[in-house]
Amino acid sequence: MAGENQTQVSEFVLLGFPYGQPFIFFLFLAIYLATLLGNSAILALVSLDPHLHSPMYFFLSHLSCLDICYSSVTMPKVLANALRPQATISYRGCLAQMFLLMGCAGSECALLAVMAYDRYAAICQPLRYTQTMSRGACVGAAAGCWLWGLLDSTVHTLLASRLSFCGSTQLQHIFCDVPPLLRAACSNTRPNEVALHAASVFVGLSPFLFVVVSYLWILATILGMPTAISRHKAFSTCSAHLLVVALYFVTANLNYNRPTSSYSPAADTLVSALYCIVTPMLNPFIYSFRNQEVQGALRKAV
Repeated sequence: MAGENQTQVSEFVLLGFPYGQPFIFFLFLAIYLATLLGNSAILALVSLDPHLHSPMYFFLSHLSCLDICYSSVTMPKVLANALRPQATISYRGCLAQMFLLMGCAGSECALLAVMAYDRYAAICQPLRYTQTMSRGACVGAAAGCWLWGLLDSTVHTLLASRLSFCGSTQLQHIFCDVPPLLRAACSNTRPNEVALHAASVFVGLSPFLFVVVSYLWILATILGMPTAISRHKAFSTCSAHLLVVALYFVTANLNYNRPTSSYSPAADTLVSALYCIVTPMLNPFIYSFRNQEVQGALRKAV
């Protein structure tokens, strides 16, 4: 089936945006450059400032690396298509883009859960924090997040490679992802849909619930602190992460779990842009604006 599919479909036409407009090109170029600049600045600050050599900022550097990968998977092709009269992507390029995109998505879900546990250990179990979040434990957790995402994307890509499109080469999207491929396929998509729903539970919902439970414990611990200053200091280290978690999981859920009856190409394009393009740009600015230690490191660097 996979070999037959590759001979029938050599490329897809992407219909998600009114391409051929310079405004679209310069808007996406500005977003992409801001994403690269902001996340690269976080990576540089964490690497160069000794005060940021802690588990919290170790995981933040991995989040920035993931956000750079997120944008670089989709944006170069979007920019290349932006000024063309017809936006296209090859069949193999589509599968490769979907593989990398899903890998980044799964890894980021797991990483946000690990970051929540790091804050739980720091605030709720401070005496055991150094032992719990040792260097080896942090490296192992980060490696596990990356491998978890790659395993998830491998399953989706293998299933997608078995789809048949019956000559249909149009995707109502701005890049290749699982939902638009399933809508364009004419073969049985039931295994793909089952895998997508399973991933929504185990890769998306489970980390989100883990974050919620962690922050309920953190909130209970913060409310029990004796002084307002200590409560404010504890909560200030969590507020940026909470904002990033809310932004990411809400847009991800809208992207992969919206009812079919509510589907529209315009809404799909907007949600995907928020999820894969805008969110990676906002994350470093959320952390820099909401985190005093990052602000201090940035002032010293400047």
